[in-house]
Amino acid sequence: MARFYFHLSEGDQLIIDDEGLDLPDFSAAQREALLGAQELLAEAIKSGKPEVPEALVIADEAGQELGTVPLATVLPEALEEVRPPQ
Repeated sequence: MARFYFHLSEGDQLIIDDEGLDLPDFSAAQREALLGAQELLAEAIKSGKPEVPEALVIADEAGQELGTVPLATVLPEALEEVRPPQ
């Protein structure tokens, strides 16, 4: 098991996850990041938030960035087609 952290990227700002999760490997961390992205978008829709973070940044215990999961990757294809360019 390793501890992975899921920081939120909002423009120039990185909101640090200081708790993290113990997961077996990076693939499990990627799956967790995708689930987290879905939850963030669902909560934003339910609460009417006009803005959401751009991505979840996966990091290891040393603070090394291992990967990024843009929240847009969890949108259904039909919604991605109407999403404004960034």
